[in-house]
Amino acid sequence: YLHVALLFWQQVILCHCTLDDLRVDGRSCEDYRYVEVETDVVSNTSGSARVKLGHTDILVGIKAEIGRPKLDRPNKGCLEFFVDCSANATPEFEGRGGEELGTEIANALYRVYDNERSVDLKSLCITPMEHCWILYTDVLLLQCDGNLFDAISLAIKAALLTPSKIPKVQMMEDEEGTTEIELSDDPFDCVRLNTENVPCIVTLCKIGQRHVVDATLQEKACSVASLLVSVTSKGTITCVRKIGGGSLDPESIYEMIETGKRVGKALHAPLQDILNKEESLGKSREKVGFIG
Repeated sequence: YLHVALLFWQQVILCHCTLDDLRVDGRSCEDYRYVEVETDVVSNTSGSARVKLGHTDILVGIKAEIGRPKLDRPNKGCLEFFVDCSANATPEFEGRGGEELGTEIANALYRVYDNERSVDLKSLCITPMEHCWILYTDVLLLQCDGNLFDAISLAIKAALLTPSKIPKVQMMEDEEGTTEIELSDDPFDCVRLNTENVPCIVTLCKIGQRHVVDATLQEKACSVASLLVSVTSKGTITCVRKIGGGSLDPESIYEMIETGKRVGKALHAPLQDILNKEESLGKSREKVGFIG
């Protein structure tokens, strides 16, 4: 009974604070916690990044491998997502808890990224119906302190924005007329992906009569339901998805989408700026960047 009573009063306090646009940690309803971004952290990948959002810690590595296009998309490449929840991140990930969450996150990432609105999939095609680049995206949850989707999206965006290590491909024909793929041996002779439309995800949690971004685990526990909004740097919404068991009225959904659009658009510029500065420093740069 004591535990239930504490949860009740915790929810009452949080609901009261959000009405005044104030949260327990001093942020307003639309403020993010401090974000730390580090790129090129895994050497044997085409791109990698580590993002710390509060105490949430995410590592993403992307490997490009040649495969066969999907039957329904013969002239496009594709993305594959694998999400691993470290048992050390939170006790909830022990057993099958982490596996179920990993599947849920991977399914959401497919909806956000594996489409033409987010990634230029046609540029990943080598020969229609035969060969394409598949971007295998591995996500590792090192520590969980709420707002996983936003942190993961920042890490994916950062990994894709770093200079890609996708070798240039030439189609060679032998004496018998058989076509073969030849990859460039020059490590600097690589293709850079067009990441202009790669979105960032904004998760909005409904608490009482207000909604907040970048909710902590404490705030998440008091949330009725959440809305995921993926937004490009131009403010275009590419995906909207509700998560959680509660319901949202149409007016709340509209307000949350508008907030997500505004906040999401603002996330791109500082991320792009810090990555541009890191790249301009070359090998001499420190592999730690910050946005906030």
